[in-house]
Amino acid sequence: MNRFVKSHGLGNDYFVLDQSQLSFDLTPEVVQLLCHRNYGIGSDGILLLVPSDKADFGLRILNPDGSEAEKSGNGLRIFAKYLFEHGHTKKEVFKISTLGGVVTAELETIDGIVPFVAVEMGEATFQSNLIPVAGEEREVVDEEINVDGELLRFTAVSVGNPHCVVFVDELDEGYIRKLGPLLETHELFPNRINVQFAKPLSREKVQILIWERGAGYTLASGSSSCAVASACVKNGLTDGNVTVSMPGGDLDINIRNDWSIKMRGAVEEVAEGTLSIDLLKRIEMLSG
Repeated sequence: MNRFVKSHGLGNDYFVLDQSQLSFDLTPEVVQLLCHRNYGIGSDGILLLVPSDKADFGLRILNPDGSEAEKSGNGLRIFAKYLFEHGHTKKEVFKISTLGGVVTAELETIDGIVPFVAVEMGEATFQSNLIPVAGEEREVVDEEINVDGELLRFTAVSVGNPHCVVFVDELDEGYIRKLGPLLETHELFPNRINVQFAKPLSREKVQILIWERGAGYTLASGSSSCAVASACVKNGLTDGNVTVSMPGGDLDINIRNDWSIKMRGAVEEVAEGTLSIDLLKRIEMLSG
């Protein structure tokens, strides 16, 4: 009861909970506490195993601010590893249902351990009504946006969740920390948006920094990598096989001609345990 497993994908850390084993509800306030790095377990989000009538397993992805994400590439890899290593499945290929659609996970196993996971992430779209982006219906490619008096060029894309990709000549962490939250909440993006600053290095490699919707600056993101690779191909900056390099490490992304996406990368488990009595008492106080 109330057990958790914590893992990371390239420094992007989540912990997994099984809804059927929880003694409390994951309200936004409880999620904020659990993700807090001083008062809780500390993470970039929670992966919640739930029932599904659409796939082998259901997944809810909860951001540290208590909001819910449609899809997470690193989260999906972590979740897939958890399902196999903690006895929920013996399959090495299975389907997972998310708010952003059903995806297929393919495990690479060595002696019962899963060091790498590949995920079929669905299809990228640049259509404004599907991302969404305000204004007339269109493909949002290489458009201009005014942010705090600065004019930037961006491409918007959905890979099951929304992304704003800004191509830059140089990457600066302070710059994305400043403009990331302003872009995330810009009026052009009614559901808020994930933000990436990207610097193509060659036809096969791009380097990025990430401001994640609901989480802030993060070392790595699978869906962000898929979005950037898609935007690179759409703008003619790279070929379809792209290595996306982030502060936390690299992911290999394949963008096919039909805009379907396959992502492959490493995942590591950090710890497993049971929520303490003290933490459960604090959760009970928050729950009223």
